[in-house]
Formats: sequence, structure tokens, C-alpha cells
Amino acid sequence: MHVSNHVVDTNRYAKCVEVSRRVRWDIDKDVVRGRRFDFGKKFLPDGLSKANDLAFLSPGEKRYFSQIQGRTYANIFGLVERFIGAKILEVSREHWLGDQVALEALVRFTDEELKHQEMFRRLEKMAGEGMPAGYQFLPQPNDVARAVLGASTWAVLGLTLDIELFTQLHYRESIHPDADLSELWKDVFLFHWKEESQHAVMDEMEWLRENEKLTPEQRDAAVDDLIGLVGAVDGILRAQSKADADYFLITAGRAFTSEEAAAVRATLLRAYRWQYIVSGVQEPRFNEVLGSMITPAQGERIASALKPLFA
Repeated sequence: MHVSNHVVDTNRYAKCVEVSRRVRWDIDKDVVRGRRFDFGKKFLPDGLSKANDLAFLSPGEKRYFSQIQGRTYANIFGLVERFIGAKILEVSREHWLGDQVALEALVRFTDEELKHQEMFRRLEKMAGEGMPAGYQFLPQPNDVARAVLGASTWAVLGLTLDIELFTQLHYRESIHPDADLSELWKDVFLFHWKEESQHAVMDEMEWLRENEKLTPEQRDAAVDDLIGLVGAVDGILRAQSKADADYFLITAGRAFTSEEAAAVRATLLRAYRWQYIVSGVQEPRFNEVLGSMITPAQGERIASALKPLFA
């Protein structure tokens, strides 16, 4: 392994600390504020849920379709923050006896991820209180985290940056502009976005720092790890979209034709792939950072692996 001569940009970490202090929020006092979800409104906006692709659904059914997806959306974030927090704690070790500003920034990052996990566990409980029995969130956070953390640090940091960039993209472009969402659900992702903005900056710095340590052979293996992680995410999405489609079809309150049921299943998988994979890998900043580290041939390998998910 190369020894990295990477110079830590203390000022960028200091800016993350400053913003972290300024936007710091509390789950009860700032976000929930004694409220419950408004089930008369959507959770996920149409651009993310793809509900409008299902012309045979009534407005109420489209709203329910978005609520099921919104429940899973919150659960997915709780899931990924399990491995993100663990990985950031691990990489912080390299700053323990070094730049203390960088260390504080990463410790704050981990603390915020733990708070987000707690918030998403609370949301699952609140969603369950207002929705029919039978919903299942299949992936187990600790099992997924163990599998992800078995990959190279380079690949895990790449996946993490991708996730934390698309959360911001979804909020800015889809959630924030939609006036028809449950106010509490919308506020959850407003406050989440405020802290994730700093996290993405640190992900990028740590990913670039990790990249400098690798030999070309190690980086090539890490590219395969990243492709493998995206494939594993897609496996989770295939299983969860099937569970969510079954739940919708059973609890929506009417019978669906076999063609309609097939369309619900296909649309849910397409929506989940868009939400958790496609929207992230198309994000310009992600492509810029990734492109600065890999060869054209490695870029082709990644594009080829992703192609089926864009269908």
C-alpha cells in the first residue's frame, strides 16, 4: 500500500464543524413537535414514487402508494446509516493523533448519524400506527452493515458519498417544492438534509484521502467492490419492492387485475432503482469525484454494470 502524503484541509473540516453546530437540531423539540403523520397527504412526491405512471390508480390509491414508499424510504435511510456511522467511526481513527478539527468533524458526523437512525426508528413506529397491519421491512440493518463493511473502505466511502448526495438532490428537487406532502414527513427530510450537507463534504474528503493510499491494483479491486455493493443494494430493492407491492395490493381495499398487479410491481422496482441507485450515480458531483480517481476502462466497467438498472 502507498503511504499517503495527503494534506488534511483543516479549513474545510472546520467549516463542517461550524455548520454542524449552527444547524444542530433535536428530534422532539425541532422535528416531531408532538405531531403525527397526516395520512390525508402524500409522503413521497410523484417524481420519486412514480405513482402517476399507474393511470388506473385513483388519487387516494396513488396517495397510499406514496405513503408505503415513504415508509420504506425512511427505513432505508435508517438501514444505510448503520454502516455509514460505523465506517466514519473507523476512518476517524486516522485523525485520532493528528488533526483534531478533522476528528471533531467526523465524531459529529457519527453522532448525527446515530440521531438520524433513532429518528427513522421513531418514524417507522408512527407510520405503523396509521397504516394497515402486514407491512414488512425485510433487510436487517446489522446484517447489511456487516456485508457492506466487508468491502474495501474505498468502495464503502464511494457508496456513502453517492447516498448522501442523492438525499440532498431528492430534498431540493422533489420533496421541498411539493406542497401536497404530510408536513411532518416533509420536515423530517428538511432537518435530515441540513446535516447531510456537511456529511457529503466529509465523505468526499475522506474518499479522496483513502484513494491516495491505494496502488493501481488495489484501486482496480476496489472498483469491483463498488460494483458489488451496488448489486447488493439492487438485491435489497428487488426484495423490498416485491414486499411493498404485495402489501399495497392486499391492503389497498379493492381487487386488481393481473395486468394491474404486474404494473404495480414493475413500477415499484423502477421507482426504488431510481430513488436509491440511478438518481445518485447520475449526480454531477459524484461523477466528478469518481471520474477523478478511475481509468476510462474502470468507468466502462461501472457503466456496464449499471446499464440494466437504468432500464
